Amino acid sequence: MAYKRLGELLIAAGAISEADLQRGLELQRGTKERLGAILIENGILTEQRLIEALQAQLGIDFIDLSRVTIPTELGQLLSKAVATQYQVVPVKLVANELYLAMSDPMNIFAIEDVRKAVRKKVVPMVATRAGIEHAIEILYSNEGAAKAIAAMKRRVGTVAEPPPVADTFAANRLNEEAGANAPAVQLVNSMIELAVTERASDIHLEPWEREMKVRMRIDGLMRAILPVPRDIQAAVISRIKIMSGLDISEHRVPQDGRFNVRVKNRDIDLRVSTLPTVYGENIVIRLLDKSGGILTEDAIGLSGPDFQKYLQMLRHRSGMVLLVGPTGSGKTTTMYAIINRLNTPEICMTTLEDPVEYNVEGVHQVQVNEKTGMTFAAGLRSILRQDPDIIAVGEIRDGETAEIAMRSAITGHRVFSTIHTNDALGTIDRLRDIGVEPYVIASALKGVISQRLVRRICPNCREPYIPTEEEVSELGLNPPPGAKIRFYKGTGCPDCFNTGYRGRIGVFEMLVVNREIRRLIYAQADHDELEAALRRHDGDFISLQENAQRLVLEGMTTAEEVLRVVNEED
Repeated sequence: MAYKRLGELLIAAGAISEADLQRGLELQRGTKERLGAILIENGILTEQRLIEALQAQLGIDFIDLSRVTIPTELGQLLSKAVATQYQVVPVKLVANELYLAMSDPMNIFAIEDVRKAVRKKVVPMVATRAGIEHAIEILYSNEGAAKAIAAMKRRVGTVAEPPPVADTFAANRLNEEAGANAPAVQLVNSMIELAVTERASDIHLEPWEREMKVRMRIDGLMRAILPVPRDIQAAVISRIKIMSGLDISEHRVPQDGRFNVRVKNRDIDLRVSTLPTVYGENIVIRLLDKSGGILTEDAIGLSGPDFQKYLQMLRHRSGMVLLVGPTGSGKTTTMYAIINRLNTPEICMTTLEDPVEYNVEGVHQVQVNEKTGMTFAAGLRSILRQDPDIIAVGEIRDGETAEIAMRSAITGHRVFSTIHTNDALGTIDRLRDIGVEPYVIASALKGVISQRLVRRICPNCREPYIPTEEEVSELGLNPPPGAKIRFYKGTGCPDCFNTGYRGRIGVFEMLVVNREIRRLIYAQADHDELEAALRRHDGDFISLQENAQRLVLEGMTTAEEVLRVVNEED
């Protein structure tokens, strides 16, 4: 391939002017950055325009790495060090030709070094830098797992089932003797690294008849990662049990444990739960990023009138505020945002949690332990003797805990807690059902925050489109005739791993308990009466459904995502 200088090529393609090139060369002087990166970083040229110019002038193909699956064995052909150094990733091997995705296909030094390393002809292709970085992470994480699986299968007779170890100290000694390069260690480490890279909240190891499947929960949805052969399943489970201080000889009862790791300069806390099934022990690992900090209200999507109501609830000097929603709706995240906002040197704050997920300086955090009798109800009674100003209870699970918490709210404490209900008004019915007297609810309750989490549309590939009448109707909108409505969707790109979504945002419903609502609670009014009064006396009230519709129209999420997460019944 005959190469021009990049600047000449870009000018020939009409991508930049001579003045742009001179400015880029000036900015490049004294740095080790390549010219293409300098032009993109300084806004002189977009990455997409650069790719188009390279395609046209060099006659090479563009490859969207988010849409291809790279064979794991290619990671063994080219080392991760070389791939990272030159920002390249092997894509496929055809006969004696290695197709190589490159962010800079004009880097002849990279092509020559790769050719020498693999001893094959190199066919360059162009890809985005983000796509290459992500592909490197995935390829070499899976490649490490594949190597570990192969090594474990070779040694299956000796490592598939470690000898029984009754105590965790002996288990840890066994682990140390195995060495850091043991195949089971490599496999588990690879899975954890991949989970951190993919921003997964949970790792699921699921044993089935023929193999153990590894899946990860990413942005709320499960994604298959890799299969683990059944004959090495026991070694993997034992490794995880050893790391989390569990009894590896016990397979018949559920166990819970935890351990900490440091991945990519991030401190990760991992909570492990085992559950015996007919095919073996199912393991779920919850990942908590300790170095990520506590999210702010803005980061979780609280804004506008809802944010003002949220602040109004937090200003009360006494009373209870409840966070409600199903499992996985972000209640704990919002609770920590509240704790972070209210945590000042002038107040005494105590939390009662199961488990304590984030350590907050200046807050007394208590871990529930039902085996020792430290239940939510017992812990709450003890906390009240500690002279707290603010109490945060992880969850109200029964009438006894609810009664104690609400009576302490009446007697001058600020209390925050969570409870599982569908919507804000449904919370009142739930409290009645578990035995809390209506007059206690009316006196203690200051507000309810109902919430859900929906996936955000990826900002890099978001596109508007005109929805069909059916889509508009399904979302519950009733626009005037002739009104032009736009919805948005992500088309898929390397930034979002071709899903069209990146991250999540909260959908909220704020119920401020005013005088009229309090009177109706005391009078044991039903759900419909409460909702009618809420509409009459709170002109700013926005339901969960209405807030979700707003997010769709603003291009924050999709109609499909809202229909999946926020149902009319909610």
